[in-house]
Amino acid sequence: MSSGMSHAREYSQQLETAAKFIEQHDDFLVVSHIQPDGDAASSTYATGWILKQLGKSYTMINEGSMPSKFSYLPESDQVIDFNKESSNRRYQTIISVDCADFSRMGKISTLFDDQIALLNIDHHPTNDRFGSCHLIKPDAAATVQILYDLAIHLKLTPSLAFGNCIYTGLLTDTGGFRYSNTSPEVLQMGATLLALGVQGAEIAEQVLERVTYSQIVLLQRALSTLSFASNRKIAWLAVSLADLDQTGASSDDLDGLVNYPRNVEGVEVGMLFKEKASGVIKVSLRSSGGVDVAAIAQSLGGGGHVRAAGCTLKGTLEDAIVRMVEEVGKELI
Repeated sequence: MSSGMSHAREYSQQLETAAKFIEQHDDFLVVSHIQPDGDAASSTYATGWILKQLGKSYTMINEGSMPSKFSYLPESDQVIDFNKESSNRRYQTIISVDCADFSRMGKISTLFDDQIALLNIDHHPTNDRFGSCHLIKPDAAATVQILYDLAIHLKLTPSLAFGNCIYTGLLTDTGGFRYSNTSPEVLQMGATLLALGVQGAEIAEQVLERVTYSQIVLLQRALSTLSFASNRKIAWLAVSLADLDQTGASSDDLDGLVNYPRNVEGVEVGMLFKEKASGVIKVSLRSSGGVDVAAIAQSLGGGGHVRAAGCTLKGTLEDAIVRMVEEVGKELI
C-alpha cells in the first residue's frame, strides 16, 4: 500500500473515531488556542455549528476575546471570554480545535474535570497528540478543512453560515490563497463554498484588506524597529507594551505584522517580537521555505508549521531578539 493510500485510510479512520466521539457524548466544552487567529475563531464556530445540528449541548470558551473582525460569523457573540467571565463549572468532555499542544488552550484547562474525554482536532505537524481522541491532518491547510470533512462524514448538509466559517479559516490560514499550503483540495473546497453562496470578495475585504486606525499607527511605529542580520537573511520587528499602550492597539492589531520583515527581498526568516507582559515575549516566525521554523520554535517550547511558527520566551525584548537571531542564524549556515 502506498503512503498516500495509507494516510488516506488513517484519516478516514480518524474521522470515524471523531464522529463516534461526538455521537457518544454530550455537553461539550469547545476551545481553541489563546490569541485566536482566523482559523481558530472559524474552527470554534464551525464546531459549534456541527454540535448544534446534532442536537448536542455545548459551551464555547476562550482565554481572551475573539477578534472583532470575525463578528459576522455565526454565534460569534456566544464565545465566553474566560478573562471576563471566569467560571467554577467543570467540564468532562472537551473538543480542542487548532491547538498544537495542551498548553495552547491556556487557562481554560482549569475548567477541566479530573477525568476528561478530549477530542483533539488540528492540522499542525507539531501536534503532540494530547487528548483521548485525535483528528489530526498535518497536510491540511487549516483546521476548518478538517471540520468540513467531519461535517460531511457526519452526513450534515453545510449551510451558508457554516460555509462562511470554513471559507474564512481557509482564506486566513492560506494568506488569501497565496501560501504554499494552497492545495488543489483547498481551491476545490473554496469553489464548493462559493457555489454555496459564500461571498468570498466581501470576506476578503473584511479580514484581509480593512485595517483599523490603531493598526496602521502601530504598523508605522513597528516599521521603525525593522532590523536585519546575517546579510539581511534575517529580519524582524519589535512591539513593546508601551507601543500597544500609546497607540491604543490590541493584540488583534498585530495580525499580519510579521509578514513585513518576511516579505523583504532576500530575507529567509522574518520575525515579530511582541511583549505580552513584563519579561514575557511572544515570537512569531515566518520562513521563505529554506528554514524549518517549526523545528526552531519547537526546540524553544513552541510549535507550528515549516513556514509559520511561534514560541514564547522569558526575558526582555532585547534578550529575545539576541537569542532568536542566534538560533535562526544556526539554520542558515
